[in-house]
Amino acid sequence: MSDHDLPLDFGDPAGLEALRAELRAWLADHPLPERRAGEAPAEFLHRWHRLLHSGGWVGLDVPEEYGGRGLTALHQVTVSDELGACRAPGVPRIGYLAHALLEFASQGQRTRLLPRMLAGDDVWCQGFSEPGAGSDLAGMSTHARRSEDDGHYIVNGQKLWTSYAQYSDYCLLLARTEREAPAHASITAFALPVDRAGVTVRPLKAANGDDEFCELFLDDVRIEASERIGAEGDGWRLAMTTVNYERNALDTGHLSKYGLLLEHLRQELRGCRTELPDGIVSAVGQCVVDYQVLVAHARRRTAERLAGQTAGPESSVDKLLMTRAEQRLYETALRVLPDELVRDGGTVYGEYLYSRAASVYGGTSQIQRNIIAKRLLRLPSASRTS
Repeated sequence: MSDHDLPLDFGDPAGLEALRAELRAWLADHPLPERRAGEAPAEFLHRWHRLLHSGGWVGLDVPEEYGGRGLTALHQVTVSDELGACRAPGVPRIGYLAHALLEFASQGQRTRLLPRMLAGDDVWCQGFSEPGAGSDLAGMSTHARRSEDDGHYIVNGQKLWTSYAQYSDYCLLLARTEREAPAHASITAFALPVDRAGVTVRPLKAANGDDEFCELFLDDVRIEASERIGAEGDGWRLAMTTVNYERNALDTGHLSKYGLLLEHLRQELRGCRTELPDGIVSAVGQCVVDYQVLVAHARRRTAERLAGQTAGPESSVDKLLMTRAEQRLYETALRVLPDELVRDGGTVYGEYLYSRAASVYGGTSQIQRNIIAKRLLRLPSASRTS
């Protein structure tokens, strides 16, 4: 692997080289802004979001009538790849929310919500997980009781691991609307304004010092019927659409950054004049294999999207592979670059700490294995084999 391996080659069926050239020219005129003193990471990324949108680089695969460019998933993948290759932050991770709204929201909701989401005028978070229902999403206890007079809902409950809720305007919220119905048929989705009375946000400090994750408390929160996304009971299907897009392998900006780090590690090993630690060469080699497997999966998923296939349970395979590759890469990087462990603000060390959460966010690795076993391999459950 060398510099000429990047950007990734996904073919050029739709003028991708012209798109790459257009983006590179735009980046030359709009360099990555500097992070301001005291500016939180989420605030800096939001400024970058607004700047990218001003150039037309957000929502390329969203129809033009909703603020996108009406192009394909391959165009969005190409933009992500280019941004990763130049070490810039990627396109804001709202694509999975946008696709959920495209599929389940009404025409009026799509027209009202999507352009502002893509532009960064409204920041969104995702209210799915709960203290007792993280990976077991169907076990959620947050309840939305429907009023008998005007049809609004009163919501009570708690959400956990809600990323950047303290900076958000809207929360895509899941709540149970029918206590007696089967778990998967009783969940409903809402577009909840986070500043609504009764909503309390409490940030949580992570091991790397960031306050990305939050608790969200809902105490007699009123939600209008017009803020419901889809019909009552559609929430489980909406949630699966959201997480399948979240877990799949189309965020190639990460792959570009992995490739750059791997090349850096290889250069370090080539220039090393002392005896290398046991197993370090084979460890870097394994990271290269991981990277190439992820690239192959990204190409395949892109081809599927271009063929009109939506994200499905296969994305659990992508999530497991990404988790393993990311964690092994940063563990290996710290062995090759030990100074990162002690250098103040070491980038690799911060990424290493963040990678530890990959086994949990977006559904734990155990849940991904269960999905693969049940929905892809069709293996019998334990109760049927005992």
